Amino acid sequence: MLDAKLLEILVCPVSKTSLAYRRDVDELWCRASRLAYPVRDGIPHMLEEEARPLTQEEVDAISG
Repeated sequence: MLDAKLLEILVCPVSKTSLAYRRDVDELWCRASRLAYPVRDGIPHMLEEEARPLTQEEVDAISG
């Protein structure tokens, strides 16, 4: 689980926009770059090469 204050300041390294934390899959999702960054042991791995592409369905599920 991520700290709420940390989540407020984290942005996507590609698009520089805010992220949505998906607790169910332990990932940070970015609508703008269409990437999902893994969170392992409570630590976000914010490297583009570690991200996976989001499906259109996943992008649509991001509110905002």
